[in-house]
Amino acid sequence: MKLIIYPKEQKTSESIQNLMEFYYSLKMHHLASDLLNKGLSPEQISNAVSMAIKIAQSSGIGTQKHFMPVYSSIDQQIIKDCKLSAIGYGLVLMNANPNLAVVGDFQVSLLKKFMMIED
Repeated sequence: MKLIIYPKEQKTSESIQNLMEFYYSLKMHHLASDLLNKGLSPEQISNAVSMAIKIAQSSGIGTQKHFMPVYSSIDQQIIKDCKLSAIGYGLVLMNANPNLAVVGDFQVSLLKKFMMIED
């Protein structure tokens, strides 16, 4: 009689993983490069995305559900970009340069909603 040893951790097949990435990408309606139009520089965006990913990892919310590296075309140039879910977009904005009005406005509006404060 042969013993069959099952691994404790099952690996997801590549096709299922691809399907899950596609499914998550359908819920990512933002691009990090969209923040260029709001006054952020490419370096500021890159730093904010890095911080947002670290926060997602430390919070255990699953980066694959909220951040997806992609390539975009801007002014006839191909750039590295990142698709973002609503949570990913919010995390990026919360970690962007607070000297920018769009960042400050987002943070204040978020705090007002969280604390149910009216003007």
